[in-house]
Amino acid sequence: MGLRIVDFSQLTAAQRVQAAHVLEAAFAHLPAAFDGAFAEEVQTFFTELGRAAWAALDGDAVVGWVGRIEGYEYAWELHPLAVHPAAQRRGVGSALVALLEERARAAGMLTVYLGTDDEFDGTNLFGQELFPDVAGKIAGVVETNGHPFAFYRKLGYEITGLVPHANGFGKPDILMAKRL
Repeated sequence: MGLRIVDFSQLTAAQRVQAAHVLEAAFAHLPAAFDGAFAEEVQTFFTELGRAAWAALDGDAVVGWVGRIEGYEYAWELHPLAVHPAAQRRGVGSALVALLEERARAAGMLTVYLGTDDEFDGTNLFGQELFPDVAGKIAGVVETNGHPFAFYRKLGYEITGLVPHANGFGKPDILMAKRL
């Protein structure tokens, strides 16, 4: 794979469509993800202030992309990270996150944070009542079915919080962050 990463502003119209398809394929296991508005989500990185994104290209084909949203004075939100399933486990996601972190450091950010929902039985939290002692549940989180939190953990992110029932009963949002 001859991977190169480019700023979203360099994408052609056809590559923007590809980026939407990558987002759809990457989140196909989550029926509510982006409410089917994949092209609209891509477009927000061209039209909304405080957003930027970078695409991973294999030749001229978009195989993944990462976005960032300005949220705090010294922290960026990583949203989203999407890698086409055919390109996963080849270093694309790691390269995209590394670039985002590099850009964040250069911009004076101290932290990158993200939310990673468990809507598909990807961790032992799925289907569970997390109240009371939500904070106490953090230490015991384990991957059960390919949840991305394990990927982020390998990259140095740690769980900083849980939002119980964020996506319905037993479907929490797992909040993670990394000090740069």
